Amino acid sequence: MGGGLPRFTPEELALIRDAHVFHVKARATETIRAMLETIHAELRAELKSHALLTPPDFDPAKCQFVKGEHLEDFPYQYLDFPKHFVGDDKFTFRSLFWWGHHTVFALLLEGRSMKRYKKNIVDRFPSLADRGLCLSLAPTLWEWKAGEGYTLPMTRDRRSQIAAVLAERSCIKVARFVPLTDPAVEDGRLGQTACETFRAILPIVLP
Repeated sequence: MGGGLPRFTPEELALIRDAHVFHVKARATETIRAMLETIHAELRAELKSHALLTPPDFDPAKCQFVKGEHLEDFPYQYLDFPKHFVGDDKFTFRSLFWWGHHTVFALLLEGRSMKRYKKNIVDRFPSLADRGLCLSLAPTLWEWKAGEGYTLPMTRDRRSQIAAVLAERSCIKVARFVPLTDPAVEDGRLGQTACETFRAILPIVLP
């Protein structure tokens, strides 16, 4: 850094002087939380209808709401439900609202049942394909960008490609990315979209 005092840019000054922006952000944050609570209620009802292939000590009631400001410099809010992070075992469905990017509904899997989950994806691929789902190509479960190099669409013509990617994976993330311009966001139908996504990925985790 130089020896002068730090100075705001004109753009930064315009932002920090605009109190209205922060009031709107606070209201939007509350709206997102309400949407996540709706998703929780709808997923809780959905979960009661299914017997899933879950890790030992899985608690179907466990959930977590999280709010932060710095997912690559952008605010974010998410719900984990169902939520299971115990040792090396992960079995979680995350509903993530990433400001400036998209909403993501993602199944996060890792641990002792990976062979079974991989087999289910390959064997039941016709039930999973062409339903708006993507397989994450990232080596970690915590990458939330989509597109070339990040995700592989699960379409019928990619079954062998999906199988090849899975063979090298120690964890699995299957996700649906919903643009913030999608009518479901504007119309408050993200709860419905979350349940549709959860039902779409069910073949992976059914016995």
